[in-house]
Amino acid sequence: MSFGRAWKIAARELRLGPRSPVFIWVLLLPLAMSFLISAVFGGLLDPDPRLGIVDLGSSEVTVAARELEGISVSLVSDAETLRDQVEAHDLDAGFVLAAGFDEAVRSGDEPELDFYISGESLASSRAILAVTTTDLVRGVGGQDPPVSVAVTPIGDEDFVPIGDRLLPIVVYYAVVMAALFLPASSILDEREKHTLDAVLVTPTTMREVLVGKGILGVLMGVALGVVSLALNQAMGERPLEVVLFLLVGSIMMAELGLILGSLVKDANSLYTAIKAGGVFIALPVIFIIWPTLPQWISKLAPTYYFLQPVYDIAVNGMALSDFWLEFAVACLISLALAPILLAVGRRAEIHLAWAA
Repeated sequence: MSFGRAWKIAARELRLGPRSPVFIWVLLLPLAMSFLISAVFGGLLDPDPRLGIVDLGSSEVTVAARELEGISVSLVSDAETLRDQVEAHDLDAGFVLAAGFDEAVRSGDEPELDFYISGESLASSRAILAVTTTDLVRGVGGQDPPVSVAVTPIGDEDFVPIGDRLLPIVVYYAVVMAALFLPASSILDEREKHTLDAVLVTPTTMREVLVGKGILGVLMGVALGVVSLALNQAMGERPLEVVLFLLVGSIMMAELGLILGSLVKDANSLYTAIKAGGVFIALPVIFIIWPTLPQWISKLAPTYYFLQPVYDIAVNGMALSDFWLEFAVACLISLALAPILLAVGRRAEIHLAWAA
């Protein structure tokens, strides 16, 4: 098999794609959903993260904080008032600077920094304020801050904003529509229009056609997944790990899409098959939105093994090391689908040869 010809197939698909209504629909649907969720539940139109500061000693940290752009900084009179405002979600987070804080940092001591976080704040706001606070203290000491940070979550720690809980829907549509539906509809369209016959007359093989269409599906799935998360400010602190799971998930979905597109008879059969299996592969989305449901059920769906890690890494700050088993299972599913796809491709190639 020539990967050069496979890449040419992928390039041709990308070049001709904008002429297809299916391609435009696959491209615009996740982005439209991202915008709607962001606009209604938070994300694109979120207010700036809100930080409260209790300064008991005229610290340089306060001066630098008030000059920040993109963060709303409020001075609070005392720690008790700060706690009340964070608990009421009037502030996303806040910290208390003790008297002599700057001098203690410069001398290398470890002054305690009481940092309060609202349980109802967005994950993106928490990450921004935590990093910003570290940078502000570093600006005083000129090095990694020798500070003992006491983080106190206030309010409902298990609260997850509805905008964050709806992120799996956006990722699901981005990856499944681009990586599964796009290759499936493309291979079916070529079969119905008999343009695949003309391609196979050349040295290009069916395997190269499948790989080329799969490459485009994978690239589109990863790209739309990243863009959708970025629009919702939800790439998290480990974007490379998020991209890794998006990549594995897109490969898995592209293989399923190519198998499906090679087997169904016509467009109606394709839509029926996707509708019938849609609820099953969407199980993880349902169980993330309603976490009180028995979570083991969602593990029956192959999409669980990339959607759940993407959600937990991007929103809950978890790491790849927490999902090594899910990553291994996702890779095994992708490897198991490969010989099935090759067999289906070979069957389709023989069928086309007989038809000719």
